[in-house]
Amino acid sequence: MPIEHEIAIRLGFFFAIFILMAGWEVYAPRRHLTVSKMLRWRNNLALSLLNSLILRLVFPMGGIGVAIYAQINGWGLFNWIQPPAWFTIIVSVILLDLAIYWQHVMMHAVPLLWRIHRAHHADLDIDVTTGARFHPLEMLLSMLIKFAVITILGAPVLAVLIFEIVLNAMAMFNHSNIRLPHMPDRILRQLLVTPDMHRVHHSVIVKELNRNYGFNLVIWDKLFSTYRDQPEADHSNMTIGLSEWRDTAFCSRLINILAIPFRK
Repeated sequence: MPIEHEIAIRLGFFFAIFILMAGWEVYAPRRHLTVSKMLRWRNNLALSLLNSLILRLVFPMGGIGVAIYAQINGWGLFNWIQPPAWFTIIVSVILLDLAIYWQHVMMHAVPLLWRIHRAHHADLDIDVTTGARFHPLEMLLSMLIKFAVITILGAPVLAVLIFEIVLNAMAMFNHSNIRLPHMPDRILRQLLVTPDMHRVHHSVIVKELNRNYGFNLVIWDKLFSTYRDQPEADHSNMTIGLSEWRDTAFCSRLINILAIPFRK
């Protein structure tokens, strides 16, 4: 998989998963949406595009570049001990996922970080575009954390590429407003975060909001006792978003989303 085609590969996977999930939401939606889909999609996707431009401007080499630089300089655990390539790739992807889990926990636990992360949770509906709705400050911080983990691990380039593709795809999948039958959901939950599992995390009820932090693997929520199986209300009737912010214009328009960290 040529690294020089990284952007084309990532964009290809992004659009393929996005189209699949968006089509599934139309064919078999889990919930009735409460806000204009056009309004939310226009602003959520504009935020995603803005984030991409900012990240490319601030960190032009990205995670792939950091992995290459660490490899050239012999930095990181796996560049020191040099285990088999397959082992290094698998373990790197798993440990990067663990880092994202703990980053997410800290986003809720640390008041200053929560101010930033609220931009994601203020969405009054949850669908495939919510998976791309993060404040630029959170994206910049997330990138720095990822750079640090890549460098400490000495994660190989292929592992970083795989992780970024999987994380992007899973964020769209588990935020999607899709109806997944009970049995497939139960089977998938043995390993992966499903839409019904992650939807609980977007509840206005605090004890549900602070559960199900995982994006990819279920094991972290179960291991660290942050797993919740179902919402208090059923999925069709649970309230999405933050209890303190219910105004559609404030929660959905790009300029207001960007201002959220600076609001009381």
